[in-house]
Amino acid sequence: MNHPASYKDRRVVVLGLAKSGVSVARVFHGLGADVVVNDRKERESCPEADELTALGISVICGYHPEDLITSDTALLVKNPGIPYSIDPIQRALELSVEVITEVEVAYWLSPAPMIGITGSNGKTTTTTWIGEMLEAAGMNPIVAGNIGRPLCEAAAEASADNWIVAELSSFQLKGTTAFRPRIALLLNLAETHLDYHGDMDDYVASKAKLFANQTEEDIAILNWDDSACRQLAEHGGLQAKVIPFSLTEQLQQGVYVDPPYTSVQPEGTDSEEADEAVRHIVWRAPSEEPVALMTVAELGLPGRHNTANAMAALAACLAAGAAPELLTDSLRSFQGVEHRLEFVREAHGVKYYNDSKATNGTATSIAIRSFPGRVILLAGGLDRGSDYMELLPLFKERLIGLVALGETRQKLGRVAELAGLTRVRLVEPEEDAESTLREAVRQAAAMGEPGDIVLLSPACASWDMFKSYEQRGSMFKNSVHTL
Repeated sequence: MNHPASYKDRRVVVLGLAKSGVSVARVFHGLGADVVVNDRKERESCPEADELTALGISVICGYHPEDLITSDTALLVKNPGIPYSIDPIQRALELSVEVITEVEVAYWLSPAPMIGITGSNGKTTTTTWIGEMLEAAGMNPIVAGNIGRPLCEAAAEASADNWIVAELSSFQLKGTTAFRPRIALLLNLAETHLDYHGDMDDYVASKAKLFANQTEEDIAILNWDDSACRQLAEHGGLQAKVIPFSLTEQLQQGVYVDPPYTSVQPEGTDSEEADEAVRHIVWRAPSEEPVALMTVAELGLPGRHNTANAMAALAACLAAGAAPELLTDSLRSFQGVEHRLEFVREAHGVKYYNDSKATNGTATSIAIRSFPGRVILLAGGLDRGSDYMELLPLFKERLIGLVALGETRQKLGRVAELAGLTRVRLVEPEEDAESTLREAVRQAAAMGEPGDIVLLSPACASWDMFKSYEQRGSMFKNSVHTL
């Protein structure tokens, strides 16, 4: 696309309301474009519609009009989650109308440099951590994107003295063309969102768009322990300077652990975990001697996956010009984000954790491994076609019980059966999602004994029953507090 100001008096269609759709519509309307907003949901389910209508913006709810996309349409800005297969988008592509997401618009608007963070898992933790560290370093970050705040809103607020720290999904990145972050982070790649992307090639290509427009003046930060990330760095034609991070390898440059771990995942009672007080996080700039910044044991968040997140965040802040000594206090004090391995309460000797943000099997595997044993897992949600067999070894080794709900309950129950679990409950849908989840929590509580862990880590998206993973996590916490 061109700069948003170039669309004055031209037709711009915004497909999908929610926060990002409202933000984009307001931007183009303010610049004089002829804006039409369309959402398939009924008007009563679109509370944002009245706000836009009051500004004089045309809002159509309840269906997609046949004449929504015409030869006069200059641009289509889509909600990231809307699939490309629907009629308005297909019509736009047939007419060679450019289809983008809000990320592209925000990039053109922002006077501030951007740090873009993507990956299959760990995005929210790493993004939040970067924001806190840059704040401590006095570098005026604005945290936005997939983490909740629209990027266009952040771009409108920003000045050249800010850094926009943006969590970015594959859905958002797929709809970019010129987007160029000053610093780009790829944390990891795992099989997920294939119902949207169709295959891993499209998923990886969408993630790789984060680096597509970077030049040698920019920085690309990649996980050297992830084979797909490493292949992209070594063979993906990246123009940016590459800074790797690794748990398992002493690097010639980048951020690493010394002495290194033997693997990226702990194996239960792995003796390596006892050595974290002597393992250091090390920064090594090109052609300089390594500098040990702190021990792994000092990090505010436990777990090898969080050590990797911390190293990625540290690399980003150092690349942005922050002084190392201003970052370590934030690394020590950070206690995580809501809905990500969040401790809820202890009731009758059983501890309850909310990991609602775990929307794929890899994230749930990481969560289960974060506890030494006696875990009762509460899982299930939107069926995207996975059989969840990758969870079978962990079900055998780590779980004492499973409570499954949502569209995937039968599949997860089958994995539990193959794992030999005897405490398995499949929760049938009740009159509403909250009642169903409350019943699932009751059944998990009935299984638990003092010392056990009840872990909500769904391995699935929430949209079969809930509006968002945030709503699912909040309802879980409410249910736990009624025990």
